[in-house]
Amino acid sequence: MRVLYVDLEREWRGGQSQALLTLLGLRERELQVELVGAWDSPLAVRSREAGITVSEVARFGLRARAAAAIRRLLVQQNFDLAHLNEPHALTAAWLAGAHKRLPLLLSRRIGFPLRRGWATRARYAAVERFIANSKDVGQSLIACGIASERISIVHEGVGIPPPASAERKSSARGHWGVKEHEFLFGCVSVFVPEKGQRHLIEALATVRESHPEARLLLAGDGQCRGELESLAKRLGQSQAVLFPGFVNEVSKVYDALDAFAFPSEFEGLGTALQAAMAAGLPSISTSRGALAEVVDGERTTLVVEPNGKEFAAGMLRLITDANLRKKLGEAGRREVQERFSAGRMVDGTIQVYEDILEKRRAK
Repeated sequence: MRVLYVDLEREWRGGQSQALLTLLGLRERELQVELVGAWDSPLAVRSREAGITVSEVARFGLRARAAAAIRRLLVQQNFDLAHLNEPHALTAAWLAGAHKRLPLLLSRRIGFPLRRGWATRARYAAVERFIANSKDVGQSLIACGIASERISIVHEGVGIPPPASAERKSSARGHWGVKEHEFLFGCVSVFVPEKGQRHLIEALATVRESHPEARLLLAGDGQCRGELESLAKRLGQSQAVLFPGFVNEVSKVYDALDAFAFPSEFEGLGTALQAAMAAGLPSISTSRGALAEVVDGERTTLVVEPNGKEFAAGMLRLITDANLRKKLGEAGRREVQERFSAGRMVDGTIQVYEDILEKRRAK
């Protein structure tokens, strides 16, 4: 099977992490795959370094240039299908007329309603199969008028790292300037309002009244960074909250943490939380959006509402209860191994590919 994979995102976010895991998994299973990506984007660079064939497109006039690149590749090579990883990729494939040559699949990771308008309707009509990363996202597509037979659910997955050794943990904490006696909570996510990092800063102020050894590492960047730094300063937590920005080697974050906190107010599935659970970290999360399909309160995570008061209560429980930390860490890791591994995601994606091609042959 030969797959044309398209992702035009310029930055590295959860969808691009999933794209790289998918590309590597497809290649490991001996599928032929080629990526069309934005010039020098993190996904293009990392894919190329991993040995994936990449066609990079100049960023100026990105979608039109990508459409030209897709059109050229479809003439030069025989692809079985095109997997589009985000909306700009769909636009480029539609402009290229790719849907007239082969089936288009579109990954969908958010439960927001589809945009309206004739051009948008035409683009989505060109999609043969939507790959939703959760039941919640699948239901949102149905609510927007997409027929259920055009939707397949494939949960996103993460790699399962070996447990962090004491040496690795100590090295990671040293990297961030965290002392051995300090209890480090952390979150990895883009800084936008719906991710809710402000709730963690508010919670930390409460937690440190009785546990001044508690600290918080917020890895990521985005439009809300200035607001979050100002909030930490206003609450007297500037020295307790670390803002390292975007972290290329995110394993250094997970290795350093004592616990993970995920205060998202709206989430497609939450691969950052899955990665924390896979690392064996005891975690606190909301159950908003598709997170309800990942978390199991008191068994795999602590589940709270997205506000500072409830997160503070959960954080205090984890600081003071070593047995609870151990139980949640072990159960969370098992849950990811059994339900949300990268291998399961890749296998599920290939099953969707095969189903589409079988139905086409039957016609």
